[in-house]
Amino acid sequence: MRIVYMVLVVVFTGLVLLFNIQNLQVVTVSFLTLSVTLPVSLIVIITYLLGMATGGALLTVLRSWIRRSRRSSAPQGGDDLELP
Repeated sequence: MRIVYMVLVVVFTGLVLLFNIQNLQVVTVSFLTLSVTLPVSLIVIITYLLGMATGGALLTVLRSWIRRSRRSSAPQGGDDLELP
């Protein structure tokens, strides 16, 4: 199984390098008053990483909200139990 993972890592790394080599054109991205001039491949990779970070943070917040709402809506057991 370790060999399969290593092969996948090598193939993925090769594809990323191929993508970088084929997308060396320089573009300018402007946002409000800021502008950045970078190769297309770097902009795509940076955008992907920012999406991973914000998506992961959003999922973490949503999971905590769901857990909190489940805890607050769950009946409090033990208070109304009668012992024989």
